[in-house]
Amino acid sequence: MRMKLHHTEYISRRISRDLVNCEFVEIRKTKDEIKVEVERILDADIEEELAFDEKIYAILDEQEDNIQFYNADYRQLFWLTKKRMANEHGIILNNEDRFTDVAHQILDYLWEEDYIHYTCSDNKVKNVIFSSIDDFLKGFEEADEAVLEKIKHYKRRLILGTDEYDIVYHRLYEEELIKKGLM
Repeated sequence: MRMKLHHTEYISRRISRDLVNCEFVEIRKTKDEIKVEVERILDADIEEELAFDEKIYAILDEQEDNIQFYNADYRQLFWLTKKRMANEHGIILNNEDRFTDVAHQILDYLWEEDYIHYTCSDNKVKNVIFSSIDDFLKGFEEADEAVLEKIKHYKRRLILGTDEYDIVYHRLYEEELIKKGLM
């Protein structure tokens, strides 16, 4: 599953919690300071991919006449173009490889800026970060489905996109994540 911008707050909280609770990692800054930096790194990665997607859309928009003439599938062309251009733009499309890369970025930053210290192998700490991301995203879908089901049976009808909907969704979502042990 792809990571989205609204996930980063929860994932960064999970990563900081897991690092703080890890017996082979010495924390040198507060949990909240670590969370802020992890969230910044995750956001930057996602925003980089979103900017890349915009480039792909611009390329396809230039070829709109040809796409219509040949009656081509726009979504398929998008993915083929993205796949073809990903390496030259430094975008990793495979989720597992991408999460590993992001985990390395987080680990490197936290170590270099003296947020954490450890005496074990880098890989061991990187695996803690990777597992936090992976476990969260696996549990996300279940939590999201449960929240949407609760909202569907809410007493008053909530309209998607409204502030009220967002507030209720995030409150219920956090409750589900806590129930599932993801936060």
